[in-house]
Amino acid sequence: MFALDMFSKKTMMPSEATALPGRPDPIPTAELHFVNGRPLKGLVPDGYETIYLGMGCFWGAERLIWKQKGVWVTSVGYAGGLTPNPTYHETTTGMTGHAEVVKVVFDPAELPLERLLALFFEEHDPTQGMRQGNDIGTTYRSAIYVTTPQQHVVAEEMRERFQAALTAAGVTRKITTEIAAAGPYYYAEDYHQQYLAKNPGGYCGLKGTGVTCARSV
Repeated sequence: MFALDMFSKKTMMPSEATALPGRPDPIPTAELHFVNGRPLKGLVPDGYETIYLGMGCFWGAERLIWKQKGVWVTSVGYAGGLTPNPTYHETTTGMTGHAEVVKVVFDPAELPLERLLALFFEEHDPTQGMRQGNDIGTTYRSAIYVTTPQQHVVAEEMRERFQAALTAAGVTRKITTEIAAAGPYYYAEDYHQQYLAKNPGGYCGLKGTGVTCARSV
């Protein structure tokens, strides 16, 4: 019974009344990207955009994305929840409401959003709800948090396109990817930033559906 109760708590979004209280100040994190040396925080170059992508465990997702041409900088953190300035261990309880996400600052002239989101949909399974493979809980849900109205339009279009590709391939599951305007983003602890560059043999967790999303760019 205890195990089932813990499973339920981890896969159910908390309410404002039940969410953990958090703290007023941010938790410490890294200042610079471990791979490219750019600041994790600071001004975005002119013409660049920011988007937040949740693909399950953020370690493998961040490595996948920082390798893409046109990406200026990445970081990992927590978004889409209720608890201010959560710690990693708090998010894993399911009582903060956050998803593990990658903050992506990218040049849309070199990496169009359609191409970035095609990669997003192809490289994880967006049909699993509050889990990704063996990683179970609200923190591992599929999510896109946008920062402009146009990003929202493109994200919706790409979700529909990938759902059509799944259906055509005989997959009956429905995409559960959450698409919403970005709210507060909280940087994860130092050791999570660019984790797989620091720990090359570490756990990745990414597994796609094997279905390719038709790319227009």
